[in-house]
Amino acid sequence: MWTVPKPKYRNALSEEGDITVNIGGVRVVLFGDDLKRYPESRLAELSNCSAHNPELISSLCDDFDPGRNEFYFDRDPDSFKCIIDVYYFDEIHIKSGICPICFIKEMEFWKIDQGVLDECCKSYLSEKEEELKEIANKVKAILEDLDVDQCITRTQRCQRYLWRLMEKPDSSLAARIIAIASFLSILVSAVVMCVSTIPELQVTNAEGKLVEHPTMEAIETVCMLWFTTEFVLRLASSPNKVRFALSIMNIIDFMAIMPFYVVLSLTLLGTTSMMELVNVQQAVQALRIMRIARIFKLARHSSGLQTLTYALKRSLKELGLLLMYMGVGIFVFSALAYTMEQSHPETLFRSIPQSFWWAIITMTTVGYGDIYPKTTLGKCNAAVSFLCGVIAIALPIHPIINNFVVFYNKQKVLETAAKHEVELMELKSDGQARKKGQE
Repeated sequence: MWTVPKPKYRNALSEEGDITVNIGGVRVVLFGDDLKRYPESRLAELSNCSAHNPELISSLCDDFDPGRNEFYFDRDPDSFKCIIDVYYFDEIHIKSGICPICFIKEMEFWKIDQGVLDECCKSYLSEKEEELKEIANKVKAILEDLDVDQCITRTQRCQRYLWRLMEKPDSSLAARIIAIASFLSILVSAVVMCVSTIPELQVTNAEGKLVEHPTMEAIETVCMLWFTTEFVLRLASSPNKVRFALSIMNIIDFMAIMPFYVVLSLTLLGTTSMMELVNVQQAVQALRIMRIARIFKLARHSSGLQTLTYALKRSLKELGLLLMYMGVGIFVFSALAYTMEQSHPETLFRSIPQSFWWAIITMTTVGYGDIYPKTTLGKCNAAVSFLCGVIAIALPIHPIINNFVVFYNKQKVLETAAKHEVELMELKSDGQARKKGQE
């Protein structure tokens, strides 16, 4: 039998209200004056109830031994050791190795409010609840994919099938082929965009200017038609059009498609005099440059890129510290460089804002060599700025990498847990079906 550390230690049940409980085979002596601190708890109710009221006692515990005056509970003793701390310390700390979700159920059984949890345990509990919500969402998505035939109308079945075909590469062989074709189209489009800028592969138009080769334009048109068809089908089959339109990845898809049709409209519908305007030509050139946005479409087909994006979101604090360190260092060392180099007749530091560029390329260890110090003090300042830049960049790198690894492993665990949950549900449904068949 073990007892909990308490301010006033007593060897026997010397006062009215003291009780003995047996939690999963572990006997614990609890004193009534401590239990009264939380009168609405289950143990306080047991302490106040009379031994001549068996109905009330049976509703509060699993069994009762009148001879030994001992209450029995078929509960987890490790969790109970943590819970009874509230009667002595006014707070509860969840020990390692205890499932926080199961611990909350234990607290509900003993009628202890969750507000007494320690702050670290509250944050840990919130993380576990978020993980459970993510698992539930993944399970729901998997079940929705499996329940295509349960849609009410034929239109809904077709819409669900098309959505799975365009968004779920693992749902069927056709969906996987479409995903591979989309991935290859993005790569081909990116390669064509780069290769078309090589002068040797360009042709001369009637005005004597170099333009893209017709073959490159044809490949670009085919890729854009594929992107457009894919986007329209995904939009038409989306179960939630508003969420689809507000998704960042879908916005990127639209921004990658839009410049092609704007340039095509300006070229085909615009007059010759309009196309000769400098502003229009600059706008067309800017829209062509926006084609680089399509490379971000690769993130849709790469879980690694998606994980990197989420890891960077979770590392905003570390990235902010990095920018703050670099900003302070750039300001300080550029001002020092400008001051120290003023004594040299051929100084390259004309102003402090111009020195910002030197400080940036020095602290980031790039060093283009277009601007450099010529005095001894200026060179010493450059060496110190270089070392400070290396330290400032290296400090936040480890937390960012750690966030990436933690988030990546967490996503793998959640996906596995969701699949196991679906398998368990299928086994339960099969078992119930067999029982009905036997009946």
